[in-house]
Amino acid sequence: MFVSLREGETQEALLRRLQRSIQNSGLLREVKWKRFFVSNGEKARIAARKSAARYRRRARKEAGLEVATGPRRGRPGQGGPGGPRGRYDGPRPEGGGSSPQAFPPAGPAPQA
Repeated sequence: MFVSLREGETQEALLRRLQRSIQNSGLLREVKWKRFFVSNGEKARIAARKSAARYRRRARKEAGLEVATGPRRGRPGQGGPGGPRGRYDGPRPEGGGSSPQAFPPAGPAPQA
């Protein structure tokens, strides 16, 4: 793997770019896989287990039991619904610190 320093790039950014290129190339995954000897029979058993898991996932998805359960993409902390900064439509605690325009107080509506 080789990366060269770009004009105006910090060393930290260069290191991040190197790490990302190594991750994308799959080099570390391959090194970890080849770390120990795996017999051909064991490779076949692993492949069969992976195939069966793929088949089960596909069957669940087609049956409508599974909805988008793949790995979440994006940056941590930016999550969608249910994430740490996601949208929450439930009741708000009193004095929650949000602006009154965003979340009206809980309880009966004021009489006009």
